[in-house]
Amino acid sequence: MTDFIRFFIPIYFILFFLVSFLGISIAVAKRIGKNPNVFPKDDSAYALVGWYFKLILAVLLIYAILPLVLPDIREVFRIIPLNFDVFQYVGITLMLVAFIWVVIAQLQMRNSWRIGIDEHVKTELITTGLFQFSRNPIFLGMTVSLVGFFFVFPTIIAFFLLIIASILMQIQIRLEEEHLLRQHSSIYLAYKKRVGRMLSLY
Repeated sequence: MTDFIRFFIPIYFILFFLVSFLGISIAVAKRIGKNPNVFPKDDSAYALVGWYFKLILAVLLIYAILPLVLPDIREVFRIIPLNFDVFQYVGITLMLVAFIWVVIAQLQMRNSWRIGIDEHVKTELITTGLFQFSRNPIFLGMTVSLVGFFFVFPTIIAFFLLIIASILMQIQIRLEEEHLLRQHSSIYLAYKKRVGRMLSLY
């Protein structure tokens, strides 16, 4: 199991990055004629959130690849003795389900998908598919993926990546809610009342 995890983790996050960020971005850019990465590059507080997102992603990718060259890295930073295979199997399952969930949600967003808030284009409000159960299925999937990663790789670095990324996502979610309320007013307000921020259980 240890050898499997050593290769699974880097392959998983590399594929996640290539498909969910790079691949989807290229596909959407071709359809809308602009880069869907719309985080500002000024010195505003919102631009800082975007910069921290990129930093966390870079740290995550580096840390995910480290086991390939330093097989014992997990033992150095381990904080919880999750030695039972069941935790690792649960973690792997969560990561795989989250990956599929995120990609489906991105595809369902179609041309509305953005990295950041697009202040210049009024995007369509997506309320079907996975968006019937979560107003933020992509952020939900990313959070579940990081929880699964911590189960598989229970180290202090994985824990802090989960906590910091979750805080950044919650900040981003609230900024996006304000933006969508300005764009779609009563339609978004009705949707907000009907569907939970992260998950609605009927």
